[in-house]
Amino acid sequence: MFSLHVEAGPWREHADDVRQQVAGLVPVAKGNGYGFGLTMLAEESQRLACDTISVGQLDEVPAVHDAFLGDVLVLTPWHPLVDTTPPTDDRLIVTAAHREAIHALSGGSTRVVVELLTSMRRFGLDEDALAQTVSEIKRVNLAGFALHLPIDDGDIARVDEVSSWITTLRRLNLSSDTLWVSHTSDADLAQLRRRHPETTFRPRIGTRLWLGATGTYRARGTVLAVHPTRRGQRFGYRQRKAPNEGYLLIVGGGTSHGVALAAPRAVRSVSARAKTAALGGLEASGRSLSPFYVAGKRRWFAEPPHMQVSMVWLPGDAAPPAVGDEVDVDMRMTTAAFDRLILH
Repeated sequence: MFSLHVEAGPWREHADDVRQQVAGLVPVAKGNGYGFGLTMLAEESQRLACDTISVGQLDEVPAVHDAFLGDVLVLTPWHPLVDTTPPTDDRLIVTAAHREAIHALSGGSTRVVVELLTSMRRFGLDEDALAQTVSEIKRVNLAGFALHLPIDDGDIARVDEVSSWITTLRRLNLSSDTLWVSHTSDADLAQLRRRHPETTFRPRIGTRLWLGATGTYRARGTVLAVHPTRRGQRFGYRQRKAPNEGYLLIVGGGTSHGVALAAPRAVRSVSARAKTAALGGLEASGRSLSPFYVAGKRRWFAEPPHMQVSMVWLPGDAAPPAVGDEVDVDMRMTTAAFDRLILH
């Protein structure tokens, strides 16, 4: 069993604080629902009295549609070659980031947010494409324009980039009444609202809203078996030999739960590179730290995790847990899939 324990009161207090601090908040509920699940995040967005929620793609809409009663913005751009029929649900707002999509949606009833290409350069119309599509944009059921900005910790001029696009929209006689923005700080938003009081900014926020209260949730794996093991005794799929006396712990949580799955990291400093190189060397030699904490320490995998359980090595000088005990797991929440969610 692989479980997510949530201290519901403090976790919700944090979400309430973000809701009060961020005017026009649009909660993001996409993918695995940041570990909590899409339906739970939809229910919490309804509790927060938000008027719009955003999901990653169209196939995520059913998971939030009944639990959240407001509008649903789909972030992944709609394209006629990918999704041949535009959605007709009057609660949905689709994103269009290609000229072909705007052409297909022009004259229709589907509400549309047109995404503009930022320095992130993922989706969106650049200035030339926007200028060439003005007449068709004026014929869509326009719900505003969107800007997905970079999150680099350095000196990124997000405010100037947004302001530049507002100037462009006005020059082309397009509405800048509503701008949907991602990765803008509170300070960015305050400055933008001072510069452009006539524009309504709708910040789309996921990580800060759901994962910001880091001490209020914890992944835990259930201990399913404990095997005292002699030095040299073979174990596992690969029949490795135990390095010394200890315990093999069989713990709930494997690759199907996201255990040991990690996205590449942006490594910049010399010390971070050295650490990454050292960990890579250990893995190349067959040793890999697990995310499981037993008896106060992070323990080594005995072998690579299985699909639903992991084999964890515990040295003989540590007190082993009992079957049924839970151990803490250091999980990347955006890749985690839990068997159960427990609210305390």
